[in-house]
Amino acid sequence: MKRVLNFSAGPGVLPVPVLERAAAEMLDWQGQGLSVMEMSHRSDAFIDIAARAEQGLRTLMGVPDGYRVLFLQGGATLQFGMVPMNLRREGAGADYLDTGQWSKKAIEEARKSGPVNIVASGAASKYTCIPPRGDWACDPAASYLHYTSNETIGGVQFHHVPDAGAVPLVCDMSSDILSGPVDVSRFGLIYAGAQKNIGPAGLTVVVVRDDLLGRAPKSTPAMLDYAVQAASESMYNTPPTWAIYIAGLVFDWLQDLGGMDEVARRNAEKAKVLYDLFDGTEFYRCPVASADRSVMNVPFTLRDASLDEPFLREAEAAGLQQLKGHRSVGGMRASLYNAMPLSGVRSLAAFMCDFERRHG
Repeated sequence: MKRVLNFSAGPGVLPVPVLERAAAEMLDWQGQGLSVMEMSHRSDAFIDIAARAEQGLRTLMGVPDGYRVLFLQGGATLQFGMVPMNLRREGAGADYLDTGQWSKKAIEEARKSGPVNIVASGAASKYTCIPPRGDWACDPAASYLHYTSNETIGGVQFHHVPDAGAVPLVCDMSSDILSGPVDVSRFGLIYAGAQKNIGPAGLTVVVVRDDLLGRAPKSTPAMLDYAVQAASESMYNTPPTWAIYIAGLVFDWLQDLGGMDEVARRNAEKAKVLYDLFDGTEFYRCPVASADRSVMNVPFTLRDASLDEPFLREAEAAGLQQLKGHRSVGGMRASLYNAMPLSGVRSLAAFMCDFERRHG
C-alpha cells in the first residue's frame, strides 16, 4: 500500500493508526459481530462509544463544568443559521468580525434573522490580516460576538482569543480546533465541522455554555434547538454514528501524542518549514501578514502564474496531492492538519525547492 501526502483543506488527512484500527474493527467491533455503522444508536455499546468520545474531547479541550458537548449534523454551515436562531435576544443585534470567506458566509446567514453589526472587516486588505483591535466597533449590548478563528481559504488565523467583555463569545473553529490549547471558559459557544482535525465529514461539534441554552423561539424546529439536542444527549434523531466513533479514536490518538501542548508544538514546527521557505525566496509568496499566518492552511503563489499548472501536475506525480488553492483566490494552498506528519511537509518543501531550481 502506498499512501499519498494529502494536503486537502477538507475532508483532510486522518491519522493512519486511526484508519488501521477502524479497518480492523470494520466487520466486528470488539467481538460484537457487527460494525459500528450497523449498531443501534440506542444500544449500550454505542452509548458507551459516544460517551467516551465526548469525554475524550472534554479532556483534550479542558471543557469545564457548565458546558454541554453536542454531536450534531449539517456541518459548520448549518451552525451559521443555528447560532443566531438560538442566541439572538429579542430586539438585539449580533456582532460579527469579517475576516474572510467563511465569516462572510456566517454573516449572510445571521442577517436573515435580524440585525448584524460588522465589528471590523479585513476586506480592504483582501483578507490578508486580522483587523487591528483598535479599529473594532463592538456593541456592548450585542447578543454575542462571532469570529472565525482560522479562515481555511485565506489562511488568516487568530493567535489570541478576542476580549468580548460581558458579551458571549462565539467561535467557528472548524479548521483549527484541537490544533493547540484553548481556554474554553472564554467562550459562550464553539462550533466546528469535523472533517479537518476531528474525523470524517458528517459530524459537527458544538460546545455551548449552559446559560445560553433555552433562548431559541418556540417556533424553532426541534432539530435546530440546542436545548433539545442537549436534553437528548445529541440523540434526538439518529446521530452520525460512524463519524462519532472515528472522532473518539482521533481523540485517543491526540492524547497518546501528548495532548494539546505537544500538538501545538508539532503544528508550529510543520508550518515553520513552509514559512521559512517563503521568507527565503522571491519565487514563492505567502500573501498573509506574518503575524496572522495560519499554522493549519498555508496559501501561496508562484512568481509566474503560468507555472501553476506544471507545479500542480508535477506535485501530484510526486505524491503531493490537493495543493490547488480555492477557486475564489487561486494559487496554491497546503493544509497541515494534525495528522499531516512533519516528514510530509518536508517532502513538500523539498519538491518546491527543486521546482524553483528547475523553473526559477
